[in-house]
Amino acid sequence: MTDDGQGRPPAAELVTIGAFARLSRLSAKALRRYDELGLLKPVLVDPVNGYRYYDPAQARTARLVAWLRRIGMPLARITEVIALDPGAAAAAIRVYWARIEAETAARRDLAVFLIDQLSTEEAMAQVGTLGIRYAAGTDIGAVRETNQDAVYAGSRLLAVADGFGEGGAGASAAAIDALRRPPAPGAAPAAELLNTLHDVAEEAARAVRDALAGTGVPAESGTTLTAMVWTGSQLGLVHIGDSRAYLLRGGELFRITHDHSLVQSMIDDGSLTEEEAFSHPQRAMLLKVLSGGDPQGSGPDLCVRDALPGDRYLLCSDGLSAVVEGTALARVLAAADGPGTAVRELVALAGAAGAPDNVACAVADVVAL
Repeated sequence: MTDDGQGRPPAAELVTIGAFARLSRLSAKALRRYDELGLLKPVLVDPVNGYRYYDPAQARTARLVAWLRRIGMPLARITEVIALDPGAAAAAIRVYWARIEAETAARRDLAVFLIDQLSTEEAMAQVGTLGIRYAAGTDIGAVRETNQDAVYAGSRLLAVADGFGEGGAGASAAAIDALRRPPAPGAAPAAELLNTLHDVAEEAARAVRDALAGTGVPAESGTTLTAMVWTGSQLGLVHIGDSRAYLLRGGELFRITHDHSLVQSMIDDGSLTEEEAFSHPQRAMLLKVLSGGDPQGSGPDLCVRDALPGDRYLLCSDGLSAVVEGTALARVLAAADGPGTAVRELVALAGAAGAPDNVACAVADVVAL
């Protein structure tokens, strides 16, 4: 194909919007809309009558735009994807869809919780009030020059945040500080606790944005956040990113958070095993975080859990979970004589594994009051 000297094919090789609509199997109305939105510009617009003319080679892009619209991708993201080469576009679509699936899973879990609570609310009897014994610690590790992890443990709150980017330390500290106004003591209905979690999650996101507003690179900085709010016999969980929460109950360790990461989405769809994810080069790519730029994903996951005397909880940054396997975590948590001992031994485990990242962890034991 020749061109007109300006990088465009000659007018004789262009087609009208009607012909291009048939070629791309889209309506002329849709093509005009794509033009208005800047998603798919015609090669030539007649300056007299305003007729649009397209290069037949644009049909592939037109169909891609249509399919991306069909899966619900935002217009701004579509504009970015269609400008990429095929391999990069495929990777971008995978990341987008992994976020959608993570958000859908979180909404499903919330729906199940609400159905269960509403179905059993009238029959539930008040159980005894519980408290916690707790400890927390953080370490810079063997490689990093600064510590961007933040951790807090108190009688009503446990929280771990893992900052990243130039403003990461400020972001992680801001996220936790925003949570340190806990709900009033005493048992609260599950629905009320859920509302409280929603409010504190929004406050944490706002605090991170404010903290990063003056850094000059807000979009490149941010933090994960995993926190537990304690009230009566229940605990509320706020989670975004790849910091984790674990429960040791009856001698068995359960992970009770779901990583918002690319490798976790690949584990979920069966394209990667847990063992492969442990050393995957993209294991640090996060799908949802608290950041200073545009919101990523739909915000933190929220849930309410029943606590039992004897439960032991661990919250940690990936400086621990990315280098120490679950069996080792379970062994230390089961054997430690208290939260303080557990924290010290877990930080030591990360150090023995090379401590390539900052480490933060908080451990709490549930006790009857």
